[in-house]
Amino acid sequence: MEHLPDLQILTKIVMALQYVLVIDGCSEVQYRLLKRKIMPVLIRSTNFNQLVQIPQKLAVRIIEFKSTCRSLSTSETEAEIERITRIINDHPFPDHPLHPTLSNQISAAVLSTSFVENVLGRLFATHSNGLKAFEFFIFSLNHAEFCPSSDAFEKTLHILTRMRYFGKAWELMEEIQRTHPLLLTLKSMSIMLSRIAKFKSFEDTVEAFERMESSIFVGKKFGTDEFNVLLRAFCTQRQMKEARSILNKLHSRFLPNTKTMNILLLGFKESGDITAVELFYHEMVKRGFKPNNVTYNIRIDAYCKKGCLRDGLRLFEEMERVDCLPSLETITTLIHGAGIARNAMKAKQLFDEISLRNLQPDTEAYNAYMSALIRSRDIKSAAGLMDVMEEKGISHNNVTYHTLFTGLMRSQGMDGVCELYHEMIKRGFVPMTRTVAMLMKFFCINCRLDLALDFWEYLIKRGCCPHSHALDLLVTGLCSRGRVQEAFECSKQMLDRGRHVSEAVFRMLERYLLQVGEVDKLKELDRMIKRLQTVLPPSRGHAVGLPPLPVVR
Repeated sequence: MEHLPDLQILTKIVMALQYVLVIDGCSEVQYRLLKRKIMPVLIRSTNFNQLVQIPQKLAVRIIEFKSTCRSLSTSETEAEIERITRIINDHPFPDHPLHPTLSNQISAAVLSTSFVENVLGRLFATHSNGLKAFEFFIFSLNHAEFCPSSDAFEKTLHILTRMRYFGKAWELMEEIQRTHPLLLTLKSMSIMLSRIAKFKSFEDTVEAFERMESSIFVGKKFGTDEFNVLLRAFCTQRQMKEARSILNKLHSRFLPNTKTMNILLLGFKESGDITAVELFYHEMVKRGFKPNNVTYNIRIDAYCKKGCLRDGLRLFEEMERVDCLPSLETITTLIHGAGIARNAMKAKQLFDEISLRNLQPDTEAYNAYMSALIRSRDIKSAAGLMDVMEEKGISHNNVTYHTLFTGLMRSQGMDGVCELYHEMIKRGFVPMTRTVAMLMKFFCINCRLDLALDFWEYLIKRGCCPHSHALDLLVTGLCSRGRVQEAFECSKQMLDRGRHVSEAVFRMLERYLLQVGEVDKLKELDRMIKRLQTVLPPSRGHAVGLPPLPVVR
């Protein structure tokens, strides 16, 4: 007599299938649709031998279903992600809780892993208030349809630590440790330790590492990989004295490897000290560590950044002699070096060599070559590279735009910048902070406040909360030309979105608003600033509002 397959085995297969599909970007609705397709396969499998063949049968159903899943995901993604990002950024904070709005605006059908990751990515890129991102992630965790990923968790952690919400960041790590410990990775550890090393003391960073070992990564024996994360936290902040100290303190417990040495070498490179880089390199070799591709890339970059292209090329040749194959990153670094040395001919030769080595140039390689052309004042050829990239399906990123804007500002002035600016807006590209500030400054000092305000409104409509430096530039430009009302409105938009304004901006608005008799508007800004202080961590340079009135006795 044939036996029905064990119910527990079937249940585990279905649960595993659900996990895989949700991770792959399919929502719960899509999963239920597929389950109707594959359940007959499970039911017809009436003995163990047939059950073993289930994965192959399911694979066929999954492959058939994938195109549907992806098309649904694609159609939902762009418009819905942008809409939700804008709703979160525009939400008045902290006057009203965000959770009810999220419940009303986000349906369970779209709450897939990829959806949450993309929204968090946009919130990070648009400098959203960290508490809003945290609330969105917690909202997602509370839905059974959502299968959390390390990427979503890491993005939330990154947003919180960037804004110095360390209390909330630890709270999040503890919650994940309790509910989804598999999401804890070396990357999440690195995000936390790097920010603590940047904003806090050496002792605080070491204490955080020990806390992670004892109460966050419970049951995991820390080894060299975890030690390397701690070391990198100091090296990325150029704290080489602290990095050396922690190496001497813990090297007996955590045996250093080549990656450990490369991290230290990178730290010396970031400090801009070529002598220190070479001294440590020879110490590394003396200790018996074999240099690898990463080691050479770091040394080449150190020389190229100092304009020593010949030394970089010497190391490039040495790599090939010792059978250490140069990578695309190696050649891209040398192209940058040729640009710094203003050697456009060598940059072109190196760029052409990428294809000769059967490698494919990526966005970074094109950016490096574009930068080299701009440094040699060949703006026309540099601008032409954007068209070449588009023809070849290679995306433009923020560095692409920033590099070309820099060249146009120096050569063609307002006309060239405006042409690229309008093209960028037409493509719907949202630049990052550095480029936003650069454009805002350029528009304001060239008396094009119409473009500055147009740019600000574009960013706000795209769900972006511009950095306070951009607001500083815009408010200064507006107030200096008597446009105080518009300066007030832009500042209010920033505060509405749960972001600080600088003390300089508030004092400027205070002076100009009092001059025009707008005391009520000044009090409104003061109220909003003081309300934010009740929920945001204190930060140097941010506005604290009006001083308290003296007590009358």
